[in-house]
Amino acid sequence: MARLLSLFSGCGGMDLGFEGGFNCLKKSVNQSIHADWIKENKGNFVELEKTMFELVFANDINPYAKLVWDKFFNKKEIYHLGSVVDLVKTEKFGLDIFPRNIDIVTGGFPCQDFSVAGKRLGFNSHKSHLGALRQSESEENRGLLYTWMKEVISITEPKVFIAENVKGLVNLSNAKDIIQEDFKSATKDGYIVLARVLNAADYGVPQNRQRVIFIGFKKSALTRNALQELRKEDILEFYDPYPQKTHTQAPVTCEDAFIDLLEPELSQDLAQRSYSCAKFMNNRSQGQSEINLKGLAPTIRAEHHGNIEFRRLDKINGGKNEPGLKQRRLSVRECARLQTFPDNYEFVLSGKVSASQAYRLIGNAVPPLLAYNLAKNLEKKWTLYFGDEK
Repeated sequence: MARLLSLFSGCGGMDLGFEGGFNCLKKSVNQSIHADWIKENKGNFVELEKTMFELVFANDINPYAKLVWDKFFNKKEIYHLGSVVDLVKTEKFGLDIFPRNIDIVTGGFPCQDFSVAGKRLGFNSHKSHLGALRQSESEENRGLLYTWMKEVISITEPKVFIAENVKGLVNLSNAKDIIQEDFKSATKDGYIVLARVLNAADYGVPQNRQRVIFIGFKKSALTRNALQELRKEDILEFYDPYPQKTHTQAPVTCEDAFIDLLEPELSQDLAQRSYSCAKFMNNRSQGQSEINLKGLAPTIRAEHHGNIEFRRLDKINGGKNEPGLKQRRLSVRECARLQTFPDNYEFVLSGKVSASQAYRLIGNAVPPLLAYNLAKNLEKKWTLYFGDEK
């Protein structure tokens, strides 16, 4: 097993994908390429095989994320609630916070400051590392939290790391290049750091979701051949750490994702019964349209209330909904399905985590199936890269 340390873990999308062993739509697995991924067929769904990665440390600042994460993973002792800034400072003060012998570090560092949907302040965020408005210029800011991920990499020296952020980062001045260069110097001997934009839809996720994925390899850990190959501008597919696309010809649709789901009033699933009751606003603002069942969902955002797209919108409002079914927005469970979370992932916890909070957690997450594709590709090539056994 390879030991995994997770940062900015949120509700666990990346964590779940890297550990595997969860249920997903059968259509989301291209069996002509990855039939060996399937442990068990379950009608319209399949259970995926576990991976070689074992999660030994997780961290986030959001208490609602921890509640949901704890409920699913049942590993409360390894989830550290708090800012990574404070954890690193405590470690440097002389206390052991981060486990050693780490093989891989993952983290989707905060993206609000790079998103085209936000103010695009980038490295000059007006928010602190704690999420509130900065009180002084000396306070650590949210736009530079990737540097604290770099600090954790410096402390733990993993063989490989994966960092995720919104595609908008690529188009924000030279932000991508700065981050890529910073990560390269995380340790004395350095990392080879690659960056590529992936669309989750190409990997069986029923959603148009583009993200930049940084993958860093510790130079001194690589085999000689891998070191030479990963330094090239055009890496051979045999060594490519980015997974092969599986669904470019036949993407998974919203209709596929919602199969077997009961209407909210008929469901026993609290996440399916929960949805935003915000009224339709007759304007062109975000969330005032009906999803296309025959196509991909738009990017599921970390939004709530009136910014959640409609599952059904009445014809009078420009939708396709026929009389007899209720006009409503996407439920929490439907958003989770579009992100490829399994149905046994409980997002709405009575008296603890509301639908509004659940929407935010889901929208902030890495789709587990995208993470699984990354994990399985690394697993397949692990010995090629590092020359040791799984």
